[in-house]
Amino acid sequence: MRISKLRYFFPLGLLISLLLDGIFSNIFAASFFQANASIESRLIVVWLIMALCFGQIDHPYFWSIVAGAIFDTYYTGIVGPMMMLLPLIVYLTLLMFRFFTPSFIVVLLICLIDITVITFLFYGIFSLISYTDVSLTTVIGKTLGPTLAYNLAAFVILYLPLKKFFEYFSQNRSA
Repeated sequence: MRISKLRYFFPLGLLISLLLDGIFSNIFAASFFQANASIESRLIVVWLIMALCFGQIDHPYFWSIVAGAIFDTYYTGIVGPMMMLLPLIVYLTLLMFRFFTPSFIVVLLICLIDITVITFLFYGIFSLISYTDVSLTTVIGKTLGPTLAYNLAAFVILYLPLKKFFEYFSQNRSA
């Protein structure tokens, strides 16, 4: 029986992208978090979307829940928001791909839609529990725009390597 190496590489890449989100936010904190702009690194969303588009992933909902729980525990201290949002992103991505053929533009637009959804819902959840008191217009102007620009650049840089990675390891190569 052949077992895909992606079975092992996908969770490892998910963890690495989760850690890179925090590492980049820490290293570039002076640039990411300013009075007029706040950038949220969402490499974990880019990894998930690319995996769903070009890879054959076993149990994407399970892995998104695990990654969300790790994110919540490590970065926010409130277990639940990202643990619910990442599986929702997986669902939305799979739903959108039922109607489109994966290409650079389609995957880019889905990535931007998913990052927008996750940013708004993350803000909404934190507003509901009174963890933030920033207005929606401030979130749109100072967080969403810079976040989309940063993650768009990351997506453009990572698109081809990740596409080749997922296509290569989804060919059921033996472990």
